Amino acid sequence: MKVSGKVFKYGDNIDTDVIIPARYLTSADPGHLKEHCMEDIDLSFKTRVKPGDVMVAGKNFGCGSSREHAPVAIKASGISLVIANDFARIFYRNSINVGLPILECPEAADKINDGDEIEADFDTGVITDKTTGESFEAKPFPEFIKNIIASGGLVGYTESELKD
Repeated sequence: MKVSGKVFKYGDNIDTDVIIPARYLTSADPGHLKEHCMEDIDLSFKTRVKPGDVMVAGKNFGCGSSREHAPVAIKASGISLVIANDFARIFYRNSINVGLPILECPEAADKINDGDEIEADFDTGVITDKTTGESFEAKPFPEFIKNIIASGGLVGYTESELKD
């Protein structure tokens, strides 16, 4: 599976309260959450993001609370992949649980710029910056995580497994 899109780049320590401010946690509805995704750090994000776009960030992305609202808001906004130097562990797991693809790749997180066009291959882990021509290697997803993501998250994966 491959994704490609325009990059929205953010820095280090982007916490879940920046991704989706607590004042909007009155609902877990993805449609509501996407309207406020990233607004405290990038007010124009919701008007510029297009389905398939990619988010790139620095160290410790998704730190803060353990709420699943943050990866749900990112996924609902249309982001097809988040690449970061590294992720807060609970955010990493919550992302997989809701079917939001994420890749850890410090070199890509450092060298890819805001507005670049990138492509990522989940089978190989290769991330290509189509703007600069550079390629980076992230660790590809294990098969079971690819299956969870392809099912839209852990709930969809479990439902399909129970049907079999």
